[in-house]
Formats: sequence, C-alpha cells, structure tokens
Amino acid sequence: MKISLAFILTFFTILANAQKNVFVLPPALSSIKESDLKQDLFALASDNMRGRRAGTPDELRAAAWIAEQARKAGLKPAGDDGTYFQYFPLRRITVNEGSTLALNGKSVALWKDAWLTRPVESRLEGSLTWLKTLADTSTGIKGKMVAMNLQAPTRLPAKGVSLWVYRYALSAIRQQVAILSRQGVSAIILVADETAESEIGFFGHGFQEGVYQLEGSGSTAINSLPVILVRHSLAGDLQQAGSTITAAIKVNSYVYPSTNVVASAPGSDPVLKNQFVLFSGHHDHDGVGEPVAGDSIWNGADDNATVCVAMLAIARAWVKSPAKRSALFVWHGAEERGLLGSQWYVRHPTVKKESIAAVLNGDMIGRNNPDSAALLGAVAPHSNSAELVAIAMKSNSQLTHFKIDTSWDAADHPENWYFRSDHLSYAQAGIPAIFFTTLLHPDYHTPRDETQRIDIKKLSGMTKWMYATGWSVGNNKTAPAIDTN
Repeated sequence: MKISLAFILTFFTILANAQKNVFVLPPALSSIKESDLKQDLFALASDNMRGRRAGTPDELRAAAWIAEQARKAGLKPAGDDGTYFQYFPLRRITVNEGSTLALNGKSVALWKDAWLTRPVESRLEGSLTWLKTLADTSTGIKGKMVAMNLQAPTRLPAKGVSLWVYRYALSAIRQQVAILSRQGVSAIILVADETAESEIGFFGHGFQEGVYQLEGSGSTAINSLPVILVRHSLAGDLQQAGSTITAAIKVNSYVYPSTNVVASAPGSDPVLKNQFVLFSGHHDHDGVGEPVAGDSIWNGADDNATVCVAMLAIARAWVKSPAKRSALFVWHGAEERGLLGSQWYVRHPTVKKESIAAVLNGDMIGRNNPDSAALLGAVAPHSNSAELVAIAMKSNSQLTHFKIDTSWDAADHPENWYFRSDHLSYAQAGIPAIFFTTLLHPDYHTPRDETQRIDIKKLSGMTKWMYATGWSVGNNKTAPAIDTN
C-alpha cells in the first residue's frame, strides 16, 4: 500500500498530541448500562414511532420522547425560549395525487409504473422522439420531448457499497439528464433497464416522497425539466412510430415543522463551564416506506437510534459527575433530508458558537464486527483538529480498545461517508468536529434496520468511547485547537 507523506505527518501529529493529553478514567462509567441502552433503544426504534420521518408527527413524537428522557436524566432545557426544543421550518415539495400521465392515450399509473424523479409542475402533450443512444442527440432535439432506455452510468458504484442498485439508478439518471438537458430538450422519459427494474419500487418511493429544504435557505432544489422513469414493460409503447404523451403534473408545496432537541449539563468549573462539549446525533429516519418482505416501517435502529440512546446514557453520567466544561446535547431533526437540523443549529445556535469547544458526532454505532469501529475527521483531507483526534484515539487505546478504521476519510472513498452526517455542518463552521461510527451494513436504509440486530455490548462500548473522549475534552486546560494548515 502506498503511504503518502501527508498521511505520515498526520499520523505523527496525532501520536505527539496523544502523548500530551493525559487520560483520566471517567468517574461515572458505571452509569452507562447495557440494560438502559437496550430499554431506550427498543422504545425509540419501535414500530410505534413509525420510522420518525422528518416533517411528520412521528418525528415530533420521537423528539418529545427524547426531551422527556433528557429531563428525567437531569439535563437542563437548552433550546429556544427555555424549552428543550428548537423548531425550524422545512419546505417539502411533492407531486400532487391528482396528477395524470398517459402514453399513446393509455393511462399510466404514477408510483406504480412511472415515477416523476423530481416534482416539477408541467403540462405535456404531443409526440415523443425515441433515441436509440445518446449519440442521437446530434440529430437536433432542442425543444422536443424525448424517450430512451436508461443506460448504465459511465462510472459504476463500487462493488459492495450500500444500496448498490439505488446508487446505480440515480447515477444513470443524473448522467443522462445532464447530457440531454444541455441539448435543450423539453421533457425526458427514461425506460428502466434490467438492473434498475429489479428494485424500482424500492428506490422509486424516494421520488414519491419529494424534496426537502430549509425554508428561506434560498436553495433551488427543483429543476424545471420534467424527468419520468418508467418500467421496462412500457418500452414498446414508447418505441412505436407516432408515440405520444399527455401529462398534467401538479405539485404541492408545504412548510412542515421539524425540531432539534437541545439540552445541557452544567460543568463544575466556574470559568470553564461557559464552554461546551457538544454531543451530536440525529433522531429522524425514513418513516413508513416501500414494504420489503411485508415490513413497511423503516425503524432506523442503528441509524440513528443507537446514538440517540447513547447520548442519553452519556447525559446521565455527566449529570452524576460533571466535567469542568459543560456538556451540550443536540439531537438533530431532518438529518436524513440533507443535514438540515444541524445546518439550522449552526446558523441559530442556542449558545455562543465560539463557546463550543468540540463536537462529538455519532451516526450508526451498533453493528458490524464487535471489536472494530471507525473515526472520521481523523486524517487528511477531513481532519480539522489533530488535538481532538488525539484525545479520541487516546481514550480508545486506554479504555475501549476498538480497532479503529480511518480509511473512510480518503478523498476517493466511494461512500463519501464524511459528508453524510451532522458533524459536517459544524466542521464547515470552523468548529473542531469528529464522527464516531461503526460503518454501513446491508440493512442500512431498509426496514431490516431493527432493534434485534443491534449489538448492545458494542453499543455500550461505543457510548463509553464517546463519553471518555468528551470527558477528556471537558477537563483539559485548553480546548482542542483548529488545525491551521
């Protein structure tokens, strides 16, 4: 394996910093109990919570449950207006149920045989131009409505990555839409190939759910070009001479509330208690979706109920024996819709942003090999505080002894995992931030991510690692520094 000079320098920087930070065993480790973790996990990831989808009453129910557990743990409200909550507005745009689609005069069922890949209000009526390949774009298709087979993306998703067919289909759609839109077409119909067809209902459900963005963010989440994915069985209808389309697509635009749950545990030092160690996780998941083997509730036990209950356990320990610095716990809403809760908190913090000493974020900490874990934001190009990484590494080597994988920080890693959890919002704001995880597994974002598949002993170990790291940050004379290079 080729090792870069940057990696070697980063490694020795982490090692040197680890020597400077003296590890002290956290005093309230016994407060972190497997029985508490299991009880909380089975409550938060139960079918009663219906998958906790952002912008739904189910997400708010989960947030209320977490706030009540935080109160019982002895945490103080640290949200808006003296409460545990920080509400923020989500703009959701979906296709109206009254929308219609017909090919050659025959009605086509939306969300069964055809999927609008983006909710674009449009009225289509006229002939279709069938393209055999993307080379046909040279024949002059500006202003035309075109149809063609979905083609495999130029760069296939890496073997073994999670949700491979989903990645394949979205990459293929993006690639073809980009090429055809540059040619000025007015609408696009793509016929699913064999690979996409195999799981079209599964990933197509996401299209039906629409798009989300922070209200007032100025984001332009919707492109004006209608793009429709249809089943392979409709290929013959589209290829026949004189094929036509008639569509009346309407959209709904709603503003829904989502919420962060924010609570704190005061520190013991009269000066340092004005600084915070921020523990971060998200409480939302995917809600009720496409059934898989008869199960339509996407419980999100690992993603991310594991971290939610870990934060409650850390809270109980911190309240029992406070560190010098205070602890701030932020259970973010709407992470699955694009890290929206953490983006909102960074823009509207309930404490002074400069008082946040470090962010310890967790996402999925209860699966895979019992002796392994990962830390992201640990090496270049994603590390932003070598001192914080050194503290985390020291805590693990002295207490939990996981084999730590930092390879997912690689710039060319196919998962881009560093960019897919809430620490990112804080790191981009210049706050030291790291990301604890036990990485992906085959049940990721499926209804099979359920409580009985969580390794409670491993979850306990990961909780203690996060707690020990936070405890060290909370008691060190100086806060972790941001790297300057």
